Amino acid sequence: QAQLVESGGGLVQPGGSLRLSCAASGRIFATNTLAWYRQAPGKQRDLVAAITSGGSTDYADSLKGRFTISRDNAENTVHLQMNSLKPEDTAVYYCRETGRTVYDIEYDYWGQGTQVTVSS
Repeated sequence: QAQLVESGGGLVQPGGSLRLSCAASGRIFATNTLAWYRQAPGKQRDLVAAITSGGSTDYADSLKGRFTISRDNAENTVHLQMNSLKPEDTAVYYCRETGRTVYDIEYDYWGQGTQVTVSS
């Protein structure tokens, strides 16, 4: 069964760092994109960063320089390194995988989300 398992969220003080991870399993992909989104209370879910199976990356403009996305293709795992965290980074962070299997079937999966709270 296809699933995305996120880890690494928690409480951190302003200026601190966290590293989120998301492991995708249950499918054999031809190409895919792994991404992180976040949703703060009362706000829409927005893209944080994305990385393709070819290694191309995309970031929300406001987060460039503080957040770094990376992936391990062998493990189909994506990481989000978050530095210099601010209270406004507080949100539930969601992992998303979109792609096409080796059988040419498109898919789109979301993880359950992991809470990140930045507070002193």
